[in-house]
Amino acid sequence: MVSAILSRSQSARIRTQSFNSPRASLVKRKWWAPESFLNVLPVVLILIALVLVLGSVAYSSYFRDLSRGNLVPGLVDRDEKCDVFEGSWVRDGNYPLYNSSECPFAERGFNCLANGRKDTEYQKWRWKPKRCDVPRFNASEILERLRDKRVVFVGDSMSRTQWESLICMLMTGVSDPNSVYEVNGNQISKTIRFLGVYFQAFNLRVEFFRSVYLVQQGLPPKHAPSRVKSALRLDKMDEINRKWVDADVLIFNSGHWWTRTKLIDSGCYFQAAQSLKLGLSITSAFRMALNTWASWVETRINTNKTHVFFRTYEPSHWSESNPKVCELTEQPMPDAQGNDRSEFADIISEVVRNMRVPAVVLNVTSMGAVRSDAHIGNWSHPVASFDCSHWCLPGVPDAWNELLFSYLLTDGW
Repeated sequence: MVSAILSRSQSARIRTQSFNSPRASLVKRKWWAPESFLNVLPVVLILIALVLVLGSVAYSSYFRDLSRGNLVPGLVDRDEKCDVFEGSWVRDGNYPLYNSSECPFAERGFNCLANGRKDTEYQKWRWKPKRCDVPRFNASEILERLRDKRVVFVGDSMSRTQWESLICMLMTGVSDPNSVYEVNGNQISKTIRFLGVYFQAFNLRVEFFRSVYLVQQGLPPKHAPSRVKSALRLDKMDEINRKWVDADVLIFNSGHWWTRTKLIDSGCYFQAAQSLKLGLSITSAFRMALNTWASWVETRINTNKTHVFFRTYEPSHWSESNPKVCELTEQPMPDAQGNDRSEFADIISEVVRNMRVPAVVLNVTSMGAVRSDAHIGNWSHPVASFDCSHWCLPGVPDAWNELLFSYLLTDGW
């Protein structure tokens, strides 16, 4: 199945390693002291067993490390691992992968064409890694792979956008659209903490949990200063974390709410144990929260069953001269621009790299930095202020899902 899906790309293939043993010649020997040999034999067997154990540990550690770090390692070129996040956007007339107006789970606010946008060029760009190709998303094949599984997205509205994108991509492989429904009958809305779509024919659940910080936000401790209206508990995961367990694929994101405007200026400060951290910087707090998340994954998630991903910060393109206006273009820019908050991506990569269990960073920051053409802008619903952070659908989040499933398929899933 995997080879069939990857056959579209000649340069995307899995690199295997072979271990060749040197030739061994047989020499006839006579053993004149069989009793001495029997005395030495247990020691020899113990040494052989020790070598095998150490070799096994080193081997498993090596391949475990291939699934960690700041890139998806599944696609490789002839001679080296391919960093799928190093590349460019190329125009492809076969895109987009779906029509938002025909997808009942695409939020109207992300459907820029339905909201008055006239040009469609922003939909026709495909992400092309420098040293390999990402296979085109095959909905029918992916649905079969996802049969009897549960895919969970956890994070902010950017995570919800990727969730909606994946559902719309999968819907193109469904023969009966009425067999796909939101489990609680809810309309897709940013105000709901849980949304779950069930693909009945495949016994597949694709779920979204809104948790913008991943850690708990609540009342401050007693005797806190009057300016402290709420506290972000950097050492405690969001109370709904138990609902994320037992997923087959688990994708996290966080970052857009880690700003002074949404935190300090709103009276939300940081807390660890019973102590307020009034002078703690936002980046330091983010690192503490990420370490709490990493510990949670290490202790609560069975990574033999669950594939864990963390997607990095998605760049915005607000005007530097007027922070209420977007700097939108008609095509992707040749050079990366925008507010990419790369320090967050660095923290995510460092935390994941130090984890004791496998997790993969989807480092989408740089690939989004050139897509100033693909934001919602003033094509929102209802029409409000400019939106230079979120993406139109179809659009950039579709590429995130293509990379996600390229990794899963090339990883032997």
